[in-house]
Amino acid sequence: MGFFTLPELNTRLGTLRAYHLAAIVFISSFLAGYDSGVAGGILTYKPFQKDFKYASGSVSKVNSLTVGLEQLGSFVACFIIYPLTNKYGRKYAIIGSSAVFILGAIIETINTGSLGAWYTARFIAGLGMGGLSVVVPMYSAEMTPKEIRGRCGSFYQWMYTWGILTAYWVDYVSSFDIYIAKTSREWQIPVGLQILSSGLLLLGTFTLPESARWLLTQNRSEEAWKSITWIRGDSGEKTIAEFNETQLGLKAETTAKDNFSIRELWQPANRLRFVVGPSLFIFQNTTGSSALAVFGPQYFKLLVGSTGNRNLLLTGLFGAVKVIACTFFIWVLAERFGRRVLLTGGSALMAVCMLITALIVKYIPTESSTSVTAAGKATVAMIYLDIMIYNCSWGPLPWAYVPEIFPTRIRALGLAASMLAHWASSFCFSFASPYMIANIKGNTFLIFMGFDILATIFCFFFVKETRGKNLETAAGTEWEVAERLADQVSEGEKGQLGMSEAGIYHGLGGDNRLLVNETTGKALEVVDVRDTFGSRAKR
Repeated sequence: MGFFTLPELNTRLGTLRAYHLAAIVFISSFLAGYDSGVAGGILTYKPFQKDFKYASGSVSKVNSLTVGLEQLGSFVACFIIYPLTNKYGRKYAIIGSSAVFILGAIIETINTGSLGAWYTARFIAGLGMGGLSVVVPMYSAEMTPKEIRGRCGSFYQWMYTWGILTAYWVDYVSSFDIYIAKTSREWQIPVGLQILSSGLLLLGTFTLPESARWLLTQNRSEEAWKSITWIRGDSGEKTIAEFNETQLGLKAETTAKDNFSIRELWQPANRLRFVVGPSLFIFQNTTGSSALAVFGPQYFKLLVGSTGNRNLLLTGLFGAVKVIACTFFIWVLAERFGRRVLLTGGSALMAVCMLITALIVKYIPTESSTSVTAAGKATVAMIYLDIMIYNCSWGPLPWAYVPEIFPTRIRALGLAASMLAHWASSFCFSFASPYMIANIKGNTFLIFMGFDILATIFCFFFVKETRGKNLETAAGTEWEVAERLADQVSEGEKGQLGMSEAGIYHGLGGDNRLLVNETTGKALEVVDVRDTFGSRAKR
């Protein structure tokens, strides 16, 4: 599989539709990246400080609240979106979250002159962004083929890096353009551009089908069949086999648990899932890369100063490095190496980069009165290398991996819990970063190194491999099937059979172990189900 190769799956049309779906829904992560990048820039602009009437002594407070309140909104959204996406589906949860984000972005763009209004708008935008962060990875995992599920799920980070890169250069250009710089437009234009991309997400989602797996859990088999034939680009034997396997997997997941009970979350395999999922997103933030994304100019100022806006220039180049690294991962590494080895190796290498950076900053001058020293250039190189490793491991992979480890019946709850951990840890580090930069300076990188080491140990022992597996199998569900004749199945067991295409098995009522095909006169029964997630954590 070569660089930028689009592997043909069921059909060429199906391959293009899978990438089309990912490109639309992951505009959400472009928004997240763009917002993070823009925030770090506009908060350094004098017109922003003048319009919102706060003193220089309040800069750290405003910086922290601007970023932190949006992340708090995202945290709250995780509680709200779980029941909504289970009831109304993935598609309309994405549309609703997009609309909420647009509302917040509009209020942000208006020059109200009130920090209270600005903070409120950030919280509202965070609600929309948090909802999207839960539903979009789930929708992508449920709809994309297993052969490229990791690649498409990693689009979250790829689009995020494009968002940050765009924001960095919009900030950079705005600070130099003679018609924009030193006016309110210097911050309003970067903020207002969010409305355009979020509008594209909202409208584009209307062109996509509902998740086939969600439809099957709602006993809407005919709609699920239409959904999977659309995304696969045909209705041939391979699509039929996948549809039947998906139905069997979902039945296997629910065989022993007809009605959801909170007690099942305490079963050993589910306890492990609810440790692994949230922990991976906590470690994703504690590597320091998320803080660098938001406060890039401030961190580079710490390393090499800000003479001639060199910190903004380095931040812009920083964004470009992230895009290049993540592009390399998406098209070359994503489906060539396992999730476990990339996560474990990535955090180990990042720990080395952070240690070297911390030692240089502590013991060697990084800038002179006129220029950056060789040591300063070395710290920049280490940060760039760190972010390249991050974007080939911890940046993209949790977004692809975590939706894979939860069974469909608890996937929304699992993603909601994982996003709670993500936004809570992101809030903590973003809120603390300005104070860490001001007070402990270079020792900040030692803190990041410590978390990298913990992440390495955690992944070695608790992350299992999921690459290339059917989604239900990746989540740890294994089952055995027995074949029966349809005339041995009672009418009560069959339920309402609304589909009779050759090869397609279907069943809605009575015994939820059964799939029946009236055309072939055969029935499949799930006879043995095992949840093996915890037993193979290190494989």
